[in-house]
Order: sequence, then structure tokens, then C-alpha cells
Amino acid sequence: MPVHFPLKLVSSRMLAPTVRHLVFTRDDGAPLDFIPGQFLQVHFSYADGTPTKRSYSIASVRNGAAHADDPIEIAVSYVPGGAATQLFERLQEGDRIEASGPFGRFCLMPNDHNRRYLLIATGTGVTPYRAMLPELKRQIEARGIEVVLLFGARSPVELLYGDEFAAFAEATPGFRFVPCYSRELPATPRADDRKGYVQEHLAEFAPDAEGDIAYLCGNPNMVDACFEALKSHGLPVPHIRREKYVSSR
Repeated sequence: MPVHFPLKLVSSRMLAPTVRHLVFTRDDGAPLDFIPGQFLQVHFSYADGTPTKRSYSIASVRNGAAHADDPIEIAVSYVPGGAATQLFERLQEGDRIEASGPFGRFCLMPNDHNRRYLLIATGTGVTPYRAMLPELKRQIEARGIEVVLLFGARSPVELLYGDEFAAFAEATPGFRFVPCYSRELPATPRADDRKGYVQEHLAEFAPDAEGDIAYLCGNPNMVDACFEALKSHGLPVPHIRREKYVSSR
């Protein structure tokens, strides 16, 4: 049975004009033991009292065992007129919401023997990769793997956690961060900045059927396009792991 628990809002900030980063703690004194890549469900009701729920990937960067006071972080996209948007827009520090989880299998697998991970995302689909950073660092050091994060955004202001990923890449040989901007490049582009959609730049990284495992998370059109492209490069379907994000009202 899914475990339900209360979350208390500790802090929040806007990551982008329509995306809010929220930090909670469990308000029942228990830890949230999750695997990076998993998600929570937030439970609430429509105005007429009908219960509903929304799913959000856990963005928390955690090292070591879970503790009761660990921050539980998510990124929420605001949808005009959306019921969940109204819930989160009203939420103030100290307020509580009901959640359940963790759920999902969009995780790094302990028996992987690949030489490289291709992590591909758009929008808030990048949040599970943020949570994976400590484990990716351990695998880079232990197995000598490479990691490429291809992240699609319309413009620099929508590059969620971009500074964190860039700093991680700078400090971690073997990890490469490649932002792909569909509309507007930064005023001073970095060497790995690209113009266009992520699927347009995938071939540049020569997906390899023998050595690569790919993760796709975010816009369904991007996920479908990259899935077909990776298959065309010979990647077996079990080595292409997908999670689609669909905005709900």
C-alpha cells in the first residue's frame, strides 16, 4: 500500500517565470527513503470536493542514508487555470499538504554495465537528473563511465538548475552538460551551448548500441522523437528508459 504523509513547506523560489522550486520536510517525523529518479504524488481536491492528485519527481540531492529532517524538493510548472497551480500559488511557508510515495522506476540500475549515460530532458523533466548527481559522481569515479546531460529549454531564463549542472560539470571530469535552446541563446554562449531542440543534436553524440544507456524525461514529443532516434542508432529498447511529463489542469 502507498504510504501517505504530510509535507510542510519550508521555503520556495522561482526557478523560471512559470516554474517554482519548493522545499518541504515530512511533518510526521519519518524519513523519506527514495531512490533518485522516483516521484511523489500530491493529493488535494478540486473546488467541488472531488479528490485528485499530481505527480512530481523528487529533485532532492541527498548523500547517504535518509533522515527525518531531510529536505524534500520538487519543481512545479504553473499551468494557467490549473487546479494544482492554484494550490501551489497559495501555499505559504509552514503550510501543509498531503503526499504519498515514493513511486517509479526511472532510476539508475545497480546492474548496469554501460560505458556512458545519455540523460535527455526538457523543462521540469530535468529534476530526476538533479537527484541522481551524487550517484552519477560515484559511478564516474568507480566505473570510469561518461555522462552527457542534454537539456532542452526555450531560453536561458528557463534553464532549470542550469548553474548547478554547469558547476557539477566543471567539477566532475566525465560529466558533460549540453543546454539546447530552442528560441534564444545566452548573451555569451558556452562552448557546449547549442541552438535548437535536443533531438536535433542527439546525433552529434553518436549514440552507441553497445555502450550507451539513455534516459528520456519531459515533453512527450521530445521523448518520442529521441526514442525513435536512439532505436535508429541500434540501442535496444531496454536501454532507453522513458518518463513523459504531461501538464494537467
